[in-house]
Amino acid sequence: NTVCTCKMRLEKCYFCSSTVYPGHGITFVRNDCKIFRFCRSKCHKSFKMKRNPRKAKWTKAFRKSAGKELTLDKAFEFEKRRNDPVKYDRQLWSNTVKAIKRVEEIKAKRQNQFIKNRLKAGLKLREDSDKREVEKSIHLLEEPVDPEKIKEAQLQRQKGKAKAKAVEMETN
Repeated sequence: NTVCTCKMRLEKCYFCSSTVYPGHGITFVRNDCKIFRFCRSKCHKSFKMKRNPRKAKWTKAFRKSAGKELTLDKAFEFEKRRNDPVKYDRQLWSNTVKAIKRVEEIKAKRQNQFIKNRLKAGLKLREDSDKREVEKSIHLLEEPVDPEKIKEAQLQRQKGKAKAKAVEMETN
């Protein structure tokens, strides 16, 4: 009836930086005892072909180097692995859990703000291109029509129709 509350060690893929769960992926140990973990065969094959992760558009390294994801932030300091053993303390443990939750909230807000700021540049470019298109094709647009001019034109048409009827009656 005992429940094991063991914590799984989640590794990062060497190539694409995604999570590698226990029992999944491929582990490659080089002659100098450097360990490379890969989440799937796609990453392993790319590594063997000596591809650069910063040039493969589907990797986290590309997104960071291309400026599509947040790279410099103090919140990432908390994700670093620490191998210093610390004596168990219940209060320290509860404070750490609270801090982790708070850091996650802050990180999510900053990432959302980063994405909004990144998309603003695209909106500005789109707006500029729309303005250029209108300036280039301004001859296709007609001048706005006054409602008074529309009424005058309708009155003239009605007078013209009335004259035509009068002429038609005279001829009959």
